[in-house]
Parts: sequence; structure tokens; C-alpha cells
Amino acid sequence: MSKSFSLGEIAAFLNAELRGDPETRISGLNTLLNAGSGELAFLANEKYASQLAGSSAEAVILSAKHSGTSIDSDGASGYSGAMLLLDNPYLGYAQISQWFDPAPAPVAGIHPSAVIDPSAQIGANVAIGPHVVVEADAIIGADAILGAGSTIGARSQLGEGARISANVSIYHDISIGSRAIVHSGAVIGADGFGFAPTGDGSWQKIYQIGGVVIGDDVEIGACSTIDRGALGDTRIGNGVIIDNHVQIAHNVVIGDNTAMAAYSAVAGSATIGRNCIFAGDACVVGHVDICDNVQIMARSLVTKSITEPGSFSAVMPLMETREWRKNAVRISQLDSMARRLKALEKK
Repeated sequence: MSKSFSLGEIAAFLNAELRGDPETRISGLNTLLNAGSGELAFLANEKYASQLAGSSAEAVILSAKHSGTSIDSDGASGYSGAMLLLDNPYLGYAQISQWFDPAPAPVAGIHPSAVIDPSAQIGANVAIGPHVVVEADAIIGADAILGAGSTIGARSQLGEGARISANVSIYHDISIGSRAIVHSGAVIGADGFGFAPTGDGSWQKIYQIGGVVIGDDVEIGACSTIDRGALGDTRIGNGVIIDNHVQIAHNVVIGDNTAMAAYSAVAGSATIGRNCIFAGDACVVGHVDICDNVQIMARSLVTKSITEPGSFSAVMPLMETREWRKNAVRISQLDSMARRLKALEKK
């Protein structure tokens, strides 16, 4: 069933200045380039400003500085549709996107094929899909959604409004906060990679006794994994967003509102601060600390603690470890060496 809203309703929700007819109906979102009649677009990135003039969007979310730039490259008359003015158009687009989400709304109830242990506690208005398993003493908060084929392990807890997609595996003794979203294929609470060498070339498994504690408003992408703690818990703070294919090892601590892009990885017992950003394939070795407000650029490897906020990059070619360590030291000295060389050349 299609949805439509008036521009007046949208402007009020976004607290935006509306230039246009408040009764105009909007039935979808699209890009500046592809939007047509009845569709709302947005302009947030300067590189797309040239597309405004030729856009056929019914209305555009944009900033005041772009509201008078609707003249195309040939000087012809440009965009003349409705405008919603905001200081942060991208945030406005993000906020209104929920109104047009086409995902089917699950109906509260328990599918006949689900297996629910009698000792589990199921809150009000919970939707439990086909072939879901909820084990002994698990607690499912009100308004939670459990997608088909998912498993909630013994004594694990889901907060109110949590959304677990199809085929998610949540092991025993896991705590997930309110409104958390976990996408398909994610595994929460598998054993951490703990093994002790026996001395004869084989390995002795270290049983992982801790759990995982995940805060409120966390989103975990498809096929990402968060391992349980060896002793004590792996901890993910409130508002953390984790992309697809991210690995969080045992006893890692991640601070509130940190964002991790695809293929990022954090090794065991590392601590990541609040409001950090990990670009794609950024990795952290074990037992290091990263302070708040740090950005790790794509494919960087963090090998030591970071104590000051900022943006950090580290990429090295593959080589023998002994040589890599020597060269890593040399790289940190390049700037001072270049300054000394320049001073010598002036002499």
C-alpha cells in the first residue's frame, strides 16, 4: 500500500521552512536526478548542486544557500518546485526516510512453527516469525520483532522494540538493549578465539565464560560477529552503529556512538572510546586503548594506543616482521629527516 503525506506535514515534522503549497502530496523519496512528480529529493552534497536546475522532483530538501541556485549551466530557467529549507538537509532526509520505509510491518503474535521454552518471558505485542527458537529463561521485551529462523539463547535478554532479522544467532547470556537492530546472519556471543598452546604443536581451548552486553539504539549489520568475553563481558555502548562483516573479538569495549564500516575488526581486549569512526577495513590489534573522537582511515592498522583525538592512517606493504618494525620506526622519522636534509641543502 502506497503512502503519501502533505508537504505541510513533512515541513512540520522536520521543522523546515516550506516554500510551496503545503497541500502538495508526496508519495516517495528519490535522488535529484531521478525524482519525478510526487517525489521528494534532497541536496546535501555540493557536488550535486548542478543537478538541482534540471530536477523534476516535486519538492527538494536543501539549505538556504542553495535555494537561489536553480539556474542551469546554459542560463535557462531551472528548478521551480517546492523547497524545504533546513540547516542540515542530509539529517532532514534521514529523519523523513522512516515515513517511506516499504518494509512490511510484522504482526504481533507467535508463529505456530516457533519453539518457545515455557520458562521464557515474552513481552506484549512481540512478533515472532517462523522457526524462531527462544531458549530457557530468555526475556523478550515488549514490541520486539524476531525474524524467521533466528535463535535467542538461554538467559539472553532483548530490550523493548528490539528488531532481530531473519537467521540471526544470539547465544546464551547475552543482553541487548532497547530498539537495537540486528541484521540477518549476525552472530552475537560466539566463543572468542581463545586457545593455549600445549607445547606439542596443538591447542587447548579456553572456554569463554563471559557474555556480551549491548546498549540501546545499536545497529549491527549483516554477517557481523561479536564474540563473548573470556572472563567478563564484551561491551558495546549506546548508539553504536556497526556495518556488515565487522568482527568484534572477546572482551572488547566500544564506547557510545562509535561507527564502524564494513570489514573493520577489533582484536581481543581492545578498548575503543566514544564517538570514534572506523572507515572500511580499519583494524585494531588486541590490548590497546583508543580515546574518544578518533577517526581511523580505510585499511589502517592500529598497533598501539591512541591517547589524543584526531584522524589516523597507517598502511604498510607486506614484509618480514623484523623489517616491517624497523621501517615503521623510520616512517615516523621521515618528516624530521626531511627538515634536516632541507636545512643541510641550504648550507
